[in-house]
Amino acid sequence: MPGVKAVLFDFDYTLADSSEAIVDCVNHALVGMGLSPAEPEAIHRGIGLGLVEIFQRLTGLDGDLAGEFRRRFIERADEVMSDGTHLYPWVPDTLHALRDRGLALGIVSTKRRHRIAGVLERDGLAPLFGTIVGADMVERLKPDPEPLLLALDHLGAAPGEALYVGDSMADARAAAAAGVPFAGVLTGTTPREELASLGAVAVLDSAAGVPALLEGLRARREGPSPPA
Repeated sequence: MPGVKAVLFDFDYTLADSSEAIVDCVNHALVGMGLSPAEPEAIHRGIGLGLVEIFQRLTGLDGDLAGEFRRRFIERADEVMSDGTHLYPWVPDTLHALRDRGLALGIVSTKRRHRIAGVLERDGLAPLFGTIVGADMVERLKPDPEPLLLALDHLGAAPGEALYVGDSMADARAAAAAGVPFAGVLTGTTPREELASLGAVAVLDSAAGVPALLEGLRARREGPSPPA
């Protein structure tokens, strides 16, 4: 990796936990359609995917029903998602540490932009981010590279000058397709081995380890100091 100028983060299970609210929204939509509610663990495994894909995975159904599911989910999310989304406790210190090093920060998520922005504004962290790319801003969701490339364009960074941090295989594949180095985190449901399988530069217990990771990569790149 050359010098990193920007760090992009996934949102759910990377910077925040909104799993309780997502389970609520998914099952509100399913039951409202006359379908059986899904087990929470099955829903957890789909967090980070697009709503249509979540619906297909849970039900095996498609077509117009997926559109109805999406509409019902969004209606419920308008009521519960903000209050049900909580940033991990270490997030403020981690973000400030990265910004203090002069790094540009962004978020690339399958969540809608205004929901992410609302949580960050509530917690006083919105000014730290140069861009937030949500599902409502692109035609193709992760693992397509489009959202990552749009975020990099907003920040004025090349793919090789960035690091993408995420918890899922969709995150890893999107980074690979965009040519962006990837660091996996274990705060989601994806095992270490799967995250490492697509060439992650590191798999961390959480994104709290990103500042130390970047410092280690910088020291490795620069090599040992010459003797006095």
